[in-house]
Amino acid sequence: MELPRRILIGYDVITELGSFIKDLGFGHKVLIISGINAKNLTEKIINESLSSYGLSYFWHTIDSATIDCVNQVVDVAKNHQSELLIGLGGGKSIDVAKLSAYYANLAFISVPTSASHDGISSPFASIKGMNKPFSLMAKSPVGVLADIALIANAPRRLLASGCGDLIAKMTAVKDWELARDEKGEYFGNYAASLARLSANLIIEESEKISKGDKDGVRDVVEALISAGVAACIAGSSRPCSGSEHLFSHALDILAPNIGLHGEKCGIGTIIMAKLHNLEWEKIATSLKKVHALTNAFEIGIDPDQIVDAILLAPKIRPERYTILHKLKLDRESAKNLAKSVNII
Repeated sequence: MELPRRILIGYDVITELGSFIKDLGFGHKVLIISGINAKNLTEKIINESLSSYGLSYFWHTIDSATIDCVNQVVDVAKNHQSELLIGLGGGKSIDVAKLSAYYANLAFISVPTSASHDGISSPFASIKGMNKPFSLMAKSPVGVLADIALIANAPRRLLASGCGDLIAKMTAVKDWELARDEKGEYFGNYAASLARLSANLIIEESEKISKGDKDGVRDVVEALISAGVAACIAGSSRPCSGSEHLFSHALDILAPNIGLHGEKCGIGTIIMAKLHNLEWEKIATSLKKVHALTNAFEIGIDPDQIVDAILLAPKIRPERYTILHKLKLDRESAKNLAKSVNII
């Protein structure tokens, strides 16, 4: 079990990155992995903060989360004799940094600039170009620094995507319980409770989050970090990822580059909630309140691809038992299911 040693959440805390690194007790050579937009937004502040604490740093920008990018980062870290990797930005930068840190056996700090996903603090990374369409074990962050002022300025769609990834924990935990009851799989009650708590936040605070103010953004960021910690405690992505994530991964294959990860997970949660006899209408309403996309037409995916994704999902990970593995839906049943919850 590897958990973050320090988490700093606050307003304008990006200026404290240098002291944050020093307090964690790392060496002087830092490699910052970032997209170009995040770099342009924060470079001056971060350079001043790191320089003031005598830290040597090097920026490496990426434009996608591929295995080629990961290999490049590992080489750059080796060439610069880096002692610490920082993932700065959205999901791509953080995922590349954490998998690069895993391969290079270096410590990793997560500095998100948006609240679009639960990978902020989890030990799993989603990387393209691998032989698996789902998340891989990577490096848990030793520290997480989340600047709410910075994150609140990100596009609202990214925050809504984060809400979709959070609410997905409701069906993920139900799938985990199902695997425990029917397959004897290990089930961690504490990790499950932590993940469920993060999901319930979206149900209970959707009105507050919908306003887009900094307090609502902070709630989402804290919940995303807690969900990632739940995965660290469980030692697997089980408390955070179930049939709804398999559905999202299936859409990645069938309709690549359409929609954000959290948006597809949110839609998948509505579908799988119906199968688990949960209140899918309440889930859909909460997602709509936070301005998340909740059907095939809004996200721009063909209705037939939604049905195909429901059927493909259990084949993505045959060993991960979920409600879809149990029910073995046929095409007609999958189509009727998607229609019944207003996805198509």
